[in-house]
Amino acid sequence: MIEGIIGKKLGMTQIVKDDGEVVPVTILKAGPCVIVQKKSVDNDGYEAIQLGLVEDKAIRKMTKPMKGHFEKRGIKQPVKVLREFHYKNEKEIEEGKEITVDIFNDAKKVNIVGISKGKGFQGVMKRHGFSGQGKSHGSKIHRATGSIGQATYPGKVMRGKAMPGHMGNERVMVKNLKIEKIMKEENLILVRGAVPGPKGGTILIKNSEFKRG
Repeated sequence: MIEGIIGKKLGMTQIVKDDGEVVPVTILKAGPCVIVQKKSVDNDGYEAIQLGLVEDKAIRKMTKPMKGHFEKRGIKQPVKVLREFHYKNEKEIEEGKEITVDIFNDAKKVNIVGISKGKGFQGVMKRHGFSGQGKSHGSKIHRATGSIGQATYPGKVMRGKAMPGHMGNERVMVKNLKIEKIMKEENLILVRGAVPGPKGGTILIKNSEFKRG
């Protein structure tokens, strides 16, 4: 059993269930992936497998170390995106084996890891949800941060103060998204709710019920 798979976020839509309920879903392309490397405690200090996302576009440029990494394991089609996952049942793990959406046949919910959309430099109202300051009685400060410290003592900005700054473009995990439908032929998963990142963004799809050991 493998913890998860690499995928792509294709976008959002909605489906109508048999009882007439309209459900907003995100369409995820799960793989296909190939097992590039099996890591062991003896060689690497921990157990994991390295998956590579198989894509239509071939890699144009590749360093010699990466080229040797694929040739050593008999990977005919080198891949660009590589990620590591935990696994159970060592018999199922074989380098060069293809992994598809079938690993989620018995799963009900998934955890999605992605990079959130970058929103650049933002103020405290957008970044932290501040309510803003007075809009009347002669106030000339509306969206500014306001006081950020104290007077003479301690006379400094306390650690962790909410301030303007870069927003988004962070690694985000959304847990326990319900699987509404699996389309095996297209390697697609439809999950209820929103997924971090833009359309076409690379994501990790993990089984919520997977437990190590």
